[in-house]
Parts: sequence; structure tokens; C-alpha cells
Amino acid sequence: MLYELRIYEALPGRLPRLQQRFSEDALPLFAQHGIRPVGFWTTYIGPSLNTLTYILAWEDLAERQNRWDAFQNDPTWLAAKERSERDGPLLARVESQILQPTAYSALK
Repeated sequence: MLYELRIYEALPGRLPRLQQRFSEDALPLFAQHGIRPVGFWTTYIGPSLNTLTYILAWEDLAERQNRWDAFQNDPTWLAAKERSERDGPLLARVESQILQPTAYSALK
């Protein structure tokens, strides 16, 4: 199992809209495409309170590539993304890391 850590730095004042886009648009599409979220977090204490962090679980890199590409190219997602950014972009920065559990990790 691999885990993808994704960190989205929202533009000032845009985090609520980003969270709305996830809850209303992205999560239903994740389910349709077989994308498995582990959890979602906002920063409570840290360098930026405009941050949404989440983790996705993947069997392997091939699964990640196939499912993520299908999601990114889904016309429903493209329309939702465009609609959510009608008043301007939501994100200042996106970071992604693919993580492999250690032998002593509670998540395998």
C-alpha cells in the first residue's frame, strides 16, 4: 500500500470555497473513480491557516496513475473545477508526496 500526502495552500479567503468543492464535487467523484481518501485536515496551528491537507490510499503507482488520470479528465470534474474558480483561482500551491509505510507503521 502507498499513501499520497497532498497539501493545498489556498489563496487568502478561498479555503472555505476549496472545502466546499471537495465536499460537494470532488468526494463523490473520488468514490466513482475508486479513489480512497484516508482523511482530510485543515491547519489548526502552523505556518498557514489556509492549508488543506489530505491523504489518499493506493495499492500501487499504476493504480494511482490510472485512477487519478481518469478523475482529472472526467468532464464532471472539469466542469465543477471551472465553476468553483469562476471568481478566480482557489490555490496558491499544491504539493504531493507518495509515501511508503515503514515496517513499524500502524498503517500498512
